[in-house]
Amino acid sequence: MNKKQKKMLIRIIVSAAMLIALNFIPATGVLRFILYLIPYLIIGYDILIKAVKGIKNRQIFDESFLMAIATIGAIALALYDRSGDYTEAIAVMLFYQIGEWFQSYAVGKSRRNISELMDIRPDYANIEQGGKLEKVDPDEIEIGSIIVVQPGEKIPIDGVITEGTSSLNTSALTGESLPRDAKPGDEIISGCINMSGVLKIRTTKDFGESTVSKILDLVENASSRKSKSEDFISKFARVYTPAVCIGALALAVLPPVVRMLIMSAAPEWGVWIYRALTFLVISCPCALVISIPLSFFAGIGGASKAGVLVKGSNYLETLSQTGIVIFDKTGTLTQGVFEVNGIHHNELENAKLLEYAALAESASSHPISKSLQRAYGKQIDRSRVTDIQEISGNGVIATVDGTEVAAGNDKLMKHLNVPYINCHMTGTIIHIAINGEYSGHIVISDVIKPHSKEAVSALKKSGVSRTVMLTGDSKAVAEQVAAELGIDNVYSELLPADKVEKVEEIMKTKSEKTKLAFVGDGINDAPVLRRADIGIAMGAMGSDAAIEAADVVLMDDDPLKISKAVKISRKCLGIVYQNIVFAIGIKLICLALGAVGIANMWLAIFADVGVMIIAVLNAIRALFVKTL
Repeated sequence: MNKKQKKMLIRIIVSAAMLIALNFIPATGVLRFILYLIPYLIIGYDILIKAVKGIKNRQIFDESFLMAIATIGAIALALYDRSGDYTEAIAVMLFYQIGEWFQSYAVGKSRRNISELMDIRPDYANIEQGGKLEKVDPDEIEIGSIIVVQPGEKIPIDGVITEGTSSLNTSALTGESLPRDAKPGDEIISGCINMSGVLKIRTTKDFGESTVSKILDLVENASSRKSKSEDFISKFARVYTPAVCIGALALAVLPPVVRMLIMSAAPEWGVWIYRALTFLVISCPCALVISIPLSFFAGIGGASKAGVLVKGSNYLETLSQTGIVIFDKTGTLTQGVFEVNGIHHNELENAKLLEYAALAESASSHPISKSLQRAYGKQIDRSRVTDIQEISGNGVIATVDGTEVAAGNDKLMKHLNVPYINCHMTGTIIHIAINGEYSGHIVISDVIKPHSKEAVSALKKSGVSRTVMLTGDSKAVAEQVAAELGIDNVYSELLPADKVEKVEEIMKTKSEKTKLAFVGDGINDAPVLRRADIGIAMGAMGSDAAIEAADVVLMDDDPLKISKAVKISRKCLGIVYQNIVFAIGIKLICLALGAVGIANMWLAIFADVGVMIIAVLNAIRALFVKTL
């Protein structure tokens, strides 16, 4: 609770206590009026000031104006009738301020939830100079610099570990409580907390371009993008408020005039002015104006705590209508890390065939070569390798320990006139020929992410009607992955431009209400992320271009978070619609009752403040997303 909320709570308690005490003080006349005016001003002085400022700025029709005119009118009626009953006027203002306090508390809770992310902002970076660590501003660190991160400190800038091992706390970024191990050679993103060992990191980005800066920028700008529901409420309030003010004026004036001129009866000005004031209190649209943006704000806050960053409430609304999800394959459903999955040989042992292949490919930085070297698992002795010839698009020919080794695809074997054996397994096939004789082949394939199959299944359970995979990989590889994951349709061997065309083609066949989401991570996915109704990017290892183009960012690259994001959005929109129906329904009923004189000021208080408190408490539910 901040100072402003504490101050308001004290005003509420003091005013309520004075109101109760005054009921036991037998004061009358001017003294009674002055005594009751004290708690009224204590609880309502800021509302009166806002109303006066609104009139000066020609922005008259807001809730402060309605509260001021209704309560001042009620006091005026009590003076006119000489009843001395000022309780209703004070109670209206008191309960209105209680509602405002609840709203302020709820917004504060949402802000605190989001501001937890702000704790990931690093205050400094350590650089080693003359054997000592010096703290410098992260903005001053250049790309390629070596920074030192000690246990308990935040990773200030994205980079690669050059020295040291540790465990990283990534919960602020991903919502995942399980620590992650880090070792030399691992890429590391800013915002994580180093838990154990000392790390030396070579920076790969400027501070302004690092993950932590981009996340904070996304969160800080999220509230500026309004949903259709919020726009509707804003427009509704601009029309509704002056309309009810005119309606209240008509209710105060027309019936007495009609009674006096047409019915020749007493005008009963006091009765109709009281009804008009009750009508004004009931009509205050604060339940809608406050609870709808708060629901979206809470939804975005809850999602961010779960490791799902939504760039605006408009995207949250669109995400809730998702019916088709299209996936990129590599880096999205698969890890983008190639591994040796099979070794098929003629006469050589598995280990020897793999050794020859790894040594022959040792000069290449291609992911296939790296996977062979990882599978070999031993230190590469480059002195054993000579006469390396890299044939683009085919493979490598090299001399290993005086033996000619050719490692590559079927094109290389054809080029060397070496008969080869096709493999029944799906993946990238590396054929090996030694001294011109075919010796076998190695199967290399991308690794499917642990939760990919579960993610596709969860999406279908959540109501997504169709899943599609787009990839530049071969048809055989693509169809095998799609079949394993349970994806409905797969399109393979696509260039980046082909992916955009395919997405546009699918969008033409869907209904207007069904929204299409595309999930990707690479630079080549950026155009498709822009083109889809909703773009979802893998944030931890995804490219900057993809994250920039996307509307939603998953901070731990876990595809299972896609269904969670959809569920969060649907829960949030459900709360929004509940509040709209509840608030408008109660208002209309109470307005009708107020107009005919059935509703008094106490019912008006419930219709205004009570409805607002219930709507605000309902909106807070959007913060809680752990069980989704």
